[in-house]
Amino acid sequence: MHCPFCHHEHSRVIDSRVIEAGTATRRRRECTHCQGRFTTLEKAVLLVVKRNGVTEPFSREKLIRGVRRACQGREVSDDALKKLAQQVEETVRGQGSSQINANDIGLAVLEPLRELDEVAYLRFASVYKSFESAEDFEAEIRLMRRRARED
Repeated sequence: MHCPFCHHEHSRVIDSRVIEAGTATRRRRECTHCQGRFTTLEKAVLLVVKRNGVTEPFSREKLIRGVRRACQGREVSDDALKKLAQQVEETVRGQGSSQINANDIGLAVLEPLRELDEVAYLRFASVYKSFESAEDFEAEIRLMRRRARED
């Protein structure tokens, strides 16, 4: 880590704190050459492996955009979408891998979205699960009702 003051390449860590729900580490450092103190922020990168094999960094904003489409015309607040995105990110990060399949992100969206808004859930599930007929919707609705009775 280069010192921002004298550009010396060695520093020592004075203090470390986990922030942003465990997704980043804030480190207070001191340059071994000029004794200047500075702070660094180290983010844990989560890569999404798409169906075609391409990888890209996980983006809460992209997740929110996708779920927002399913919520179009529904009374779902931006705060609720942000909370859902945070829940999903925590779930996929909890799997302990730095790479996650896009399919696993979709799976992680389903349950919190069902709890948030059932119509939005059905819209999202119809795309995610590739519904092809009204029977697919009916089967999903039966499954939702069965789960509701169990809860």
